[in-house]
Amino acid sequence: MRRCCPALCISTSSTGSSSSSRRGAARPAAIAAPLPPAAAVSRPPLLVLVLLQRRPAPPAPAPPPHKMAAGGSGGGPGGLSSSCPQPPPPPPGNGAAAAACTNGAPPSPPGLTYNQCGAANPAASGGGAGGPAAAAAAGAAGAAGGAGGPGGALQREPVYNWQATKPTVQERFAFLFNNEVLSDVHFLVGKGRGSQRIPAHRFLYSDEVQIGPETVMTTLYTAKKYAVPALEAHCVEFLKKNLRADNAFMLLTQARLFDEPQLASLCLENIDKNTSDAINAEGFTDIDLDTLVAVLERDTLGIREVRLFNAVVRWSEAECQRQQLQVIPENKRKVLGKALSLIRFPLMTIEEFAAGPAQSGILTDREVVSLFLHFTVNPKPRVEFIDRPRCCLRGKECSISRFQQVESRWGYSGTSDRIRFSVNKRIFVVGFGLYGSIHGPTDYQVNIQIIHTDSNTVLGQNDTGFSCDGSSNTFRVMFKEPVEILPNVNYTACATLKGPDSHYGTKGLRKVIHESPTTGAKTCFTFCYAAGNNNGTSVEDGQIPEIIFYT
Repeated sequence: MRRCCPALCISTSSTGSSSSSRRGAARPAAIAAPLPPAAAVSRPPLLVLVLLQRRPAPPAPAPPPHKMAAGGSGGGPGGLSSSCPQPPPPPPGNGAAAAACTNGAPPSPPGLTYNQCGAANPAASGGGAGGPAAAAAAGAAGAAGGAGGPGGALQREPVYNWQATKPTVQERFAFLFNNEVLSDVHFLVGKGRGSQRIPAHRFLYSDEVQIGPETVMTTLYTAKKYAVPALEAHCVEFLKKNLRADNAFMLLTQARLFDEPQLASLCLENIDKNTSDAINAEGFTDIDLDTLVAVLERDTLGIREVRLFNAVVRWSEAECQRQQLQVIPENKRKVLGKALSLIRFPLMTIEEFAAGPAQSGILTDREVVSLFLHFTVNPKPRVEFIDRPRCCLRGKECSISRFQQVESRWGYSGTSDRIRFSVNKRIFVVGFGLYGSIHGPTDYQVNIQIIHTDSNTVLGQNDTGFSCDGSSNTFRVMFKEPVEILPNVNYTACATLKGPDSHYGTKGLRKVIHESPTTGAKTCFTFCYAAGNNNGTSVEDGQIPEIIFYT
């Protein structure tokens, strides 16, 4: 009977059956095969010594972090250690055992690495009469041997201790970036010869981040998906610093998508202050319907309603194309849905409505008729659209009074009271203060307007009414929306009242200065007579005693 120990590359006899050798080579016999009686088989002293001393040898000192020169104590060809026993020539016909004992080592069990001699570790492959210490020394010497022997060696090269040169955690993480060391996954980017294999790890490398306009949204998405709040804060801060009127709608859409309420609030504030520029930007027509509705619901948009309507029509045309619908009025109304009811048509002048929305085909005939009635008759019929003014103004309301004294009996015959004025800085006029009846509590119907004097363009108007209590106080009559007044430009304030005789002002001032109680900023109004069809109001006396405004 012949036995073979492929793991130790030692045969017990020069003759034998090839089938039994194959059965021995199919498993690591040095570990699993039972030990036969000593008298049954003649073994070399080396094998007996190894089997009797299978205790783990003390670990050899760590080799330096660079490839060592080939050679060892009594090294053989190719730098093999002399302490590693060389197998005897294989017997004739014993092909399996011969293959296992040559330079092609048997398959390694999990967790084991074979050296040139096929042993499970260098310490176990050491031999001689020196016991475990000698085996450990021989194993270390064998490990120091080079890998350039005949047929190639399977010996693992010493691992470089990269962490020893990185004193901080941040440096160690940075070292791992784009590095094969400890990588968990690889990304294959590109195609063909231009492809690139990128190693990556399941953790972040550092707190340093480089964000640009092209990458910020995808980075924010990743930060939200993997719950990295520090990275998310970096992205949001970048967006805040780069928020402008021309990208406010695009960022608002993304802020709503990623549930960033602080960023969304900043975008809406920017849109309020720069509504005209924001709706004229390319990104406006790309927003979704929910974002459009959120904007149209606001009371603080700083734009005339007719211009807002024109922008919404542009959006509806783009949405029809996205939905592959024919761009016709019926489909525009369809894609607008709820957004159409948020357009505040009653805030337009009758001229603006007649020239635009009434002819757009988006409104039904019944809606057009009801709005025309709202513009032209009193009392005004109810309409289905919001008539609440939009006011984009911040800060405290201000007013100036141009008369120093109040008198009685100012009559009305359907002609407008007018006064020209200019200011030294940009303001927004929101209404007038008017005198009321001298006959006790009374209701008045009134139309108020602000006209650009040089072009005779009506910039703001409102057909409304007010009630007075018979006192000499002034009563507020407000515009539908703030009217922007530019510095050093002539405007005409008009009021057409229908009702009994009223109080009026005298000892008027040509120049009135308002000083802010908080900042000390001064706003200077200059008044002059408005020629033409005038009910008699002038700088010295008449109606329109107060102008209500924001700076």
